[in-house]
Amino acid sequence: MLVEEFDVVVTGGGPAGSTVGALVAMRGHRVLVLEKEVFPRFQIGESLLPATVHGVCRALGVTDELAAAEFRVRSGGTYRWGADPEPWSYSFADSPRLTGATSFAYQAERRRFDEILLRNAQRNGAEVREGCAVVGVTEAGDRVTGLRYTDADGAEHEVAARWVVDASGAGGKLSTAVGGVRDHADSPGGLAVSGYFGRCRQPAPYGGNTLIVAFDGGWFWYTPVTGGLTSVGAVVRGELADQVRDDPEKAFAALIAGCPPIADLLAEAARVTAGSFGRLRLTANDTYAHTTFWRPGMVLVGDAACFVDQVLPSGVHLATHGALLAARAINSVLAGAADEKAALTAFEAAYRREFAVLHDLTASFHEKDADQKTVFRYATHITTGEHSAAESFATLAGGVSSGELPGKHFDSDEHCDIEERK
Repeated sequence: MLVEEFDVVVTGGGPAGSTVGALVAMRGHRVLVLEKEVFPRFQIGESLLPATVHGVCRALGVTDELAAAEFRVRSGGTYRWGADPEPWSYSFADSPRLTGATSFAYQAERRRFDEILLRNAQRNGAEVREGCAVVGVTEAGDRVTGLRYTDADGAEHEVAARWVVDASGAGGKLSTAVGGVRDHADSPGGLAVSGYFGRCRQPAPYGGNTLIVAFDGGWFWYTPVTGGLTSVGAVVRGELADQVRDDPEKAFAALIAGCPPIADLLAEAARVTAGSFGRLRLTANDTYAHTTFWRPGMVLVGDAACFVDQVLPSGVHLATHGALLAARAINSVLAGAADEKAALTAFEAAYRREFAVLHDLTASFHEKDADQKTVFRYATHITTGEHSAAESFATLAGGVSSGELPGKHFDSDEHCDIEERK
């Protein structure tokens, strides 16, 4: 078998894989991205954060392309959570780190957003092969040295690489090769059932915000995507989860009817029943982190590494943030500016800090009798009381608590400063 050679081979062409692939290829390194599906493809998780739009996407060079896509603008979020029946909102602009042109994000239709990032990786020199399923890694001693995959015709191939980056998502099997296990100890658990509706209302104060509504037994999201299309999902636990598994259609309709704020917004709407948006989907609502994010020759990013309960939408942010950190570490080693152990130890420490911040904030929503004051109090504690409660929450919710300011110091050309990032 002919063995091709690359500096980096990435499994998974979603936001994490496309980001790390592009940022390493931009430095002139040989990069291969393998994706099991053919883009565009459906993916849920539309809510982006300012840190992604104005930070990672600026480093990738796709900000103009995102603006031209005319995704729904998102200025913050709205919650109906706690004993107070009135909804409360936050604005990204409340954060002192998100001012003016950086105080917004998008509700991005993921099949379009993800394809923008994947094609950008190609334009920047990464070779992309779609319809390719990874079989496993190759090893020499304690080091991963490449992988094997099958193409769309079923033929098997082998690739040698200095690093394998697993960005294959929560359902990928390759992450086990890094060692360790996936730790779900602090997960609130639950099952999400979701679909899409047309002709949906977006009255004030919701606008382009995602609306989160708590109810006995779980919570709803209501996310405007494009035009009148809205993603609606219910996250449930216990007996309700069993009912959803038994009959998703019946259970989803009953959940909507039993939640007046959502039922009111959908009163004149119709659920989409055809095309990629036309079926109900069941997904786990999970929180987890792999016990190690790397071994010699292999790195985990995106949902392969960690994921946080989406009561505070952060999936794409956490994935692309980790991808940026991984690219910095890999580029530093390839440039001779750091050794592998130091660079990837720093990568993992920084990635876990971002995970911990989001984990702690989302956990505050699930405290007994939690309300806005509870969540804001946690936000102030997490940010060490540097700013007001509203400012602290907006900084965390915008994805900029790490100090990676959108439009500034968010560059893959920056080498991994080992001492600073420990």
